[in-house]
Amino acid sequence: MAAGIEVSNLSISFPLYHGDARSLKKRTKKLVGGLKVSRFQRDDRNRVVVRALSDVSFTVKPGERLGLVGRNGAGKTTLLRALGGIYEPVDGRVLVRGRLGTLLDTSLGMDIELTGRENIRLRGLFAGLSKTAIREIENDVETFADLGTFMDLPLKTYSSGMGLRLAFGLATAIMPDVLVMDEWFMAGDAAFMQKAAGRIAGLVEGAEILVISSHLPTVLEKWCTRLIWMEQGRIRMDGPVDEVLPAYLAAG
Repeated sequence: MAAGIEVSNLSISFPLYHGDARSLKKRTKKLVGGLKVSRFQRDDRNRVVVRALSDVSFTVKPGERLGLVGRNGAGKTTLLRALGGIYEPVDGRVLVRGRLGTLLDTSLGMDIELTGRENIRLRGLFAGLSKTAIREIENDVETFADLGTFMDLPLKTYSSGMGLRLAFGLATAIMPDVLVMDEWFMAGDAAFMQKAAGRIAGLVEGAEILVISSHLPTVLEKWCTRLIWMEQGRIRMDGPVDEVLPAYLAAG
């Protein structure tokens, strides 16, 4: 079965648990009561909720490289996490066909009580890989992360940099059909990114489908064939990079 993504009428909301506080009531009274800003609503339990995504629909076919653009708070990260299976829809549906790989958060799927080696083996088992394939990935990540004896120590003993190297090495060791990626994963010190650049490029080129959120025009122009411009949790524009990117940048 060919890889693919189908998002149909996707909506996701998050409750504001302090929404009954007096100060928040003052700030949201007009927003919720007057319905002037649709992102603030009340759910069936009378809680104030923020609508992170509203009625989002699109499909992605094999060979497409989709970039997400928009200001902070536009809904890009929420959409990426919905594609990655981290957030469940309040309404609508998300269907991803093919092996999914995510470069979103170094802590996702990692157990700090287990060793680096144990985390690698668990990830391999979760991906349905054979013992031989898991052993190959273990050797690959061990070489890339260069953690020495820390490979056999619990993750809670790692520095943030060591944790990033392990998570990055593991996340990029298994070739996915569908790669979902946030641009922050390309952040880091120069030495690390020089070492990591080849692994990222290999994933981007090898995956049948790429979905990436980025603020960098150079990345979008180099890697993407199509852009979705997110605004206020909705799709404002969807089309070729050379049409969407200039319109987005011109809007400031």
